[in-house]
Amino acid sequence: MRKELVAPATAGLSARISRPRRPLEQVRPRIMRAPLSLTGAGLAAFFFCLAFTPSLLPRAGFLQGIVAAITAAMGYALGTAIGALIRLRFRFSPRAVRLWWRILAVLLLPMVATCLVLGVRWQRELRLRLGMAPAQEYDIVRTVGASLLTFGLILLIARALRLATHGCAQVLRLIVPDRAAYCAGTVVVAVLSYSAFDGLLVAHLFTVADRSAAVINNGTGNGVHRPGSALRSGGPRSLVAWDTLGRQGRSFVAGAPSREQLTEFAGRPASEPIRLYAGLASADTMRGRAELVVREMDRTGAFQRQVVALFTPTGTGWVDNRVTRSLEYMYAGNTALVSMQYSYLPSWIAFIGDRSEVADAASALITAVQRRFVTLPAGHRPKLLLFGESLGTYGIEATFGDAGALVAGADGVLMEGPTFANPIHQRLTRGRASGSPVWDPVYPGLPVDFADTATELRDRPGPRPKVVYLQNSSDPIVWWNWSLLWKRPPWLRGERGPDVMPSMHWFPWVTFWQTTCDLLFANKAPTGHGHVYKSTTVDGWAAVAPPAGWTGSDTVRLRDRLGG
Repeated sequence: MRKELVAPATAGLSARISRPRRPLEQVRPRIMRAPLSLTGAGLAAFFFCLAFTPSLLPRAGFLQGIVAAITAAMGYALGTAIGALIRLRFRFSPRAVRLWWRILAVLLLPMVATCLVLGVRWQRELRLRLGMAPAQEYDIVRTVGASLLTFGLILLIARALRLATHGCAQVLRLIVPDRAAYCAGTVVVAVLSYSAFDGLLVAHLFTVADRSAAVINNGTGNGVHRPGSALRSGGPRSLVAWDTLGRQGRSFVAGAPSREQLTEFAGRPASEPIRLYAGLASADTMRGRAELVVREMDRTGAFQRQVVALFTPTGTGWVDNRVTRSLEYMYAGNTALVSMQYSYLPSWIAFIGDRSEVADAASALITAVQRRFVTLPAGHRPKLLLFGESLGTYGIEATFGDAGALVAGADGVLMEGPTFANPIHQRLTRGRASGSPVWDPVYPGLPVDFADTATELRDRPGPRPKVVYLQNSSDPIVWWNWSLLWKRPPWLRGERGPDVMPSMHWFPWVTFWQTTCDLLFANKAPTGHGHVYKSTTVDGWAAVAPPAGWTGSDTVRLRDRLGG
């Protein structure tokens, strides 16, 4: 009786152990040398062609090849999965498969060749639209070469992962059924691959980036010297040591125009501008740095100036000197410009890593200055202006929480290139007046203005806005969104922005990937396009906080002075 009970329990395991199996040594060459999937190749070629359609910014030939290869790999993966599902129901003879390959070649090769030629034309048109010279380096041969190398590398990695999955399943088949073994093997390889990517590659890259950024932060830019003025942080009698400012902080305090330059432009005697900054090493905490800056403001008489402007910098602590000089020239140096570092990492790393840092820094500085402001006599307070660019705009919005508080929180707010994650910007855009495009919305409820080109701010009728958003229609920092994966964005519906080509269309996955690549080169576009604003901020400042008697011709004159 005991033998009868034991036998069935061990029969399944014995059968699985005794099943004939192909050794891994035999499977390896079969997987690594397997022919391409027919359906996979078809969709890969289709996706490859879609990748040559224009996006927001132009790309060099080799980069276009890489983008097209990765897009084609997405299509190949999808097509391979579809092919596997088809083979569950239908079987095709080798002769039929060869026939389909011939048909595919006849159909797709001319299509790919046509798209390569069209891609060259679209890139040329896009560069001309953005005011760029036609690229000589856009070479079809290099594009195709980069595509083949990149696609081959991706295919090799995919097959290596498939081989690892098969090897794992071979071991698991000793104890579980075949299908369960392959499912479990897939999960194991996926988890291990993600862990290796996230825990080793990504973590290592972040560590390297952090160390490199720290070294750069400790340096000093070319031509930057310690100021001899007591009106600058790091200068004589300053409460902030020069060597604690960081690279960008030192450039900020040393980059002001001279009194002679300001006098020449204004046509009247100018004041020496005040520039104050606290670096990461200036105090141990955000609050400590903010309080230190306020003490510096008291020391230099900043609250007696006509304008106090608070700048939320980018991730590295950088503040565009054209933005700061714009205000100093407009007000003949009767200004106090203040900023504070919260990171030394590039903005995209700071954004991915911990965007709460910029929010905490902006909140600490703005709150500390506002607290000091309310102690001043009501009729003797300077204008309080706020400026944010890119990640800095997110910090300012996070400080106030809603549009009403933002409008009431300062005398003027200028935001350049707001990120796709900005909460107030998103709500204002969704609540825009009917008929106004998303790239140039009209919001009638509050004194908030949007401009896709800075010059349109000169001709706006009506009362002066208190908040201005400058957002180029080709800036991927503004328009990127996860929903690009599955939904056509509003900026590709109806009337389009001046930078967006009529031949740009939305395709699932493809447009998302193209716009993601545009993020990497958003700062390489000419002024007024992509994520480059520079002297266009003169128009922004003139819209939110013009000095008495300032005219449109003054704006043009100052833009020329600053180089564009």
